[in-house]
Amino acid sequence: MSTQAPAPLRIDVVSDVMCPWCIIGYRQLASALEATDTEYELHWHPFELNPNMPAEGQNLREHLVEKYGVTPEQSEQNRAQMTKLGKDLEIDFRFTPDMRMHNTFDAHQLLHWAETQDRKHDLKQALFTAHFTHHRDLSNTAELANIAAEIGLDRGEALAVLSDQRFAEAVREVQNFWRSQGIQGVPAVIFDQKHLVSGAQGIENFTSILGQLAKMRQA
Repeated sequence: MSTQAPAPLRIDVVSDVMCPWCIIGYRQLASALEATDTEYELHWHPFELNPNMPAEGQNLREHLVEKYGVTPEQSEQNRAQMTKLGKDLEIDFRFTPDMRMHNTFDAHQLLHWAETQDRKHDLKQALFTAHFTHHRDLSNTAELANIAAEIGLDRGEALAVLSDQRFAEAVREVQNFWRSQGIQGVPAVIFDQKHLVSGAQGIENFTSILGQLAKMRQA
């Protein structure tokens, strides 16, 4: 009697492109997936860290003080830690005193559009780099369209998507779904649509989790 191989592991990642721990966590997970030779399918989902952020954005340090009560010293320590982690994961964090947080609702709409062309993952990575390495304004429609064009997507269509907000309702629905599932912070990684792992766990922990999942799926 032949035994059928399990289907690729479904991985849902709820995240925001303003979130440094989201790209750190993803790169850690990607390294663990490669190390364990895991077959998987990845699905990115929208989450807004700051849905009420105004169009002009806010200085990152001011925002962290206001939202989390982070002191300047803590902010520097956090940035140093993330920069070091980033180097090991080929993430070029370039934190500066004038770095800003931006509203990402349009960015999530553009990602939704990119998914219709099987380019959501590529655009997601490009947006992370645009924000954390090059300090580009991800709330600016022209800038978002430029980034889309840089990975080979149609700039004119990207502008049209953002202009008419055709995916606004769809993005809201997805965001509301994940909130209804109890997701209140990111990154949130859901394996096989039932096992939630929160935060950047590290390569070693993700490797262990993947090993446990593999055993469960083979049982």
